[in-house]
Amino acid sequence: MSSSDVSVSNSVPSLESGAVITSPNQILSTEELSVLNLRSNRQGLVQLAGHLAVMLVSGYLWASYPNHLLLAIPALIVYGFSIAAMFAPMHESVHRTAFANNRLNDVVAWFAGLLSFYNSTFYRRYHKWHHRYTRIPDKDPELSDKRPNNWWEYFLEVSGLLWWWGKLQTHFTIATGKLDNYPYIPETARDEVVRSVRLQLGVYASAIALSILFQQPWFLLYWLLPLTVGQPILRTILLAEHTGCSLDANYLTNTRTTLTIAPIRFLMWNMPFHAEHHLYASIPFHALPAAHEKLRPHFAHVESGYVRVNRTLIANFGKNV
Repeated sequence: MSSSDVSVSNSVPSLESGAVITSPNQILSTEELSVLNLRSNRQGLVQLAGHLAVMLVSGYLWASYPNHLLLAIPALIVYGFSIAAMFAPMHESVHRTAFANNRLNDVVAWFAGLLSFYNSTFYRRYHKWHHRYTRIPDKDPELSDKRPNNWWEYFLEVSGLLWWWGKLQTHFTIATGKLDNYPYIPETARDEVVRSVRLQLGVYASAIALSILFQQPWFLLYWLLPLTVGQPILRTILLAEHTGCSLDANYLTNTRTTLTIAPIRFLMWNMPFHAEHHLYASIPFHALPAAHEKLRPHFAHVESGYVRVNRTLIANFGKNV
C-alpha cells in the first residue's frame, strides 16, 4: 500500500465565506504539495533514533533507580509513554511516509507495532479504511469504538482497559484465522495478516518464557507495566483526533489538530497535526508543521492543548461521537 492508498476525498468544502473548494489541490498547489511530499530516510532515521534514545535513557533510569521514587516514577512515565507512542512511527510507516525506502517503512512499522502492542500488517488495512471513510457512519472502522459520554466511560477509555481488552480479543481472533468480521482485510491479504499476528504473539510468548526461565520479572517490569502506565497519555491524545468533529466526509471539519508541547509532538511524530494529515495523507511527518502554517485557516477544529480538548469532551458528555 502506498501513501496514496489513504488519500482524501475529492470534494472538500471550504470554511472561508464565499469560497467553495472542490479539491484539496485548490488549497495547496501542485508545486507546494510536491515539496511537502518529499520523503526522507535521513529524517526518518534521525526521528527514530531520537525516539529510541528517549526510550533507552528513561528505561535505564527506571531499571537502575527503582527505589528513588522522585527519579523512578517520572522515568517510568516517560519510558511507558515512549513505548506506547511507538504507535506513532508504526502509523507513519504504515503510510510509508516515515522513510523514502518502503522496505524500511515496513520493517519499522512491524517492530514499532510489536513494542506498542499493535500489529502493523493488520493495522495497515484497518487504517486504510479509516482514511477512505473517515467519520462515515457504518463505514469508518474507528466509529465502532464507542466514545465516552459519562465519567465511567471516560475512565474506562483513558485508563486503557478497553484498549487492552480489544487488542487481546483482536490479536487472538486473528491468530485463529477468524477474519470474517474484518471486511477491510481482503482475501489476498488474510494469510499475511494471520502469519504476522501469530509471529508477534510468538515473540511475546518467548519474552514471557525467558522471564520465567531466568526467574526475572523482565516482561512485566520493562514492557507490560510501562506500556500500561503510558497508555492513558496516548488515549487522551487519540481521543482528541476526531471526537466531537463532524460525521461526514468533510476533512476540514471531521478531524482535529491539537497544538501541544514539543516533547509530545516529537514522540508522536507530529501526529497532533492530525487534520493536516487527513487532508493530505501523503505528507510525511517532518513536513506537517509547514503544512499546518498553510492549512490552519481552513480547519474548523484547531485546539490549544490536550487538556483543553479533553475538558471540552467532558463538558459535552452525551454529545460525543
